[in-house]
Amino acid sequence: MSLEELRGFSRTVAEIEWLLLILVLLYQVVLVPEQEPSTALSMATFFFAAFVLGFHYLNFYRKETHWKIALETWVMIVFITWVLMYTGRLESPLINLYLLVIITSALTLGKSATLLEMLLIAACYLWLGYPDRNRILTFSSYTTTLVAQLSPLLLVAYVTTMLSADIRRALMQIKFLSETDELTGMYNLRAFTTISERVFKQASRYARPLSMLMIDSDSLKTVNDAYGHEAGNHLLKLTVQCIQSQLRDADFVARYGGDEFVVLLPETPCNGAVEVANRIRHGVESTPLAMQGKKVRTTVSIGVASFPDHGDNLDDILKMSDEAMYMSKADGRNRVTVYKATGAPVGEAHQA
Repeated sequence: MSLEELRGFSRTVAEIEWLLLILVLLYQVVLVPEQEPSTALSMATFFFAAFVLGFHYLNFYRKETHWKIALETWVMIVFITWVLMYTGRLESPLINLYLLVIITSALTLGKSATLLEMLLIAACYLWLGYPDRNRILTFSSYTTTLVAQLSPLLLVAYVTTMLSADIRRALMQIKFLSETDELTGMYNLRAFTTISERVFKQASRYARPLSMLMIDSDSLKTVNDAYGHEAGNHLLKLTVQCIQSQLRDADFVARYGGDEFVVLLPETPCNGAVEVANRIRHGVESTPLAMQGKKVRTTVSIGVASFPDHGDNLDDILKMSDEAMYMSKADGRNRVTVYKATGAPVGEAHQA
């Protein structure tokens, strides 16, 4: 779960906590106005309100984590149990406040944590019902009563956790589809832009090198014309495989558009980027496309630009790598060109 998601859940938990406080206050002020609230109940309400303020508004606990949310649910259980002690125990009209804890846990903490919350609440039920234990004739009837009381909580916990899991899966699928290219499964330009901006900020802040490769397939049009667009799709997938085989886990590749791909190489100076680019070029050249019983030779043209060698702006680095790639194509294709004002290729013999 991302930090942004945790922040969103934290805001939801805060709203549930305020709802809990409001319900308790309404009970004291509206439902039973003729009764004076006990000092213990008033103090519990005060301390719980102070707890909510401290956690969510006074930055007492700055970092958003699952443990923070879990701690809040435990405090909610303690508060609810304390309130029930002074409003009728298991006969209290506020007994269903435990549902708020179950819903909070199911939405934010998952199945295992919610099961633990249920066990804790069950223990609270046992404790709250202990004074009535002598009036129960048999253990089995006592157990049956307890199970009947807890069944609605179990049902809500199960339904909410299942619903929460389904929603998260759907959101992950939507996010995946919005960030990836449907054909190749690589990042699309939108996702790559977000990632590259974050990585570039880190590189700029800590004065670390960063390189960009712009890669263009030299063979897509020829393959499309000779074998059809389905063959062209196979070529793009094969090109992606060749690119990925030469990258580290920390590197990022995206489909820039059409037959162009862009690669981000964090912590990589220009000479290192040239080595990676040449390995990619050689890998594509030595991996022919199998089509209709034939092996079709394919190549790529690659442009390289680096930070801080070629500029201190991400857009400029991307533009320079693109210009260098076009220079590779103009100079005969199947080569690697590092950006220069003249666009001159460097390094080993980059042509075939």
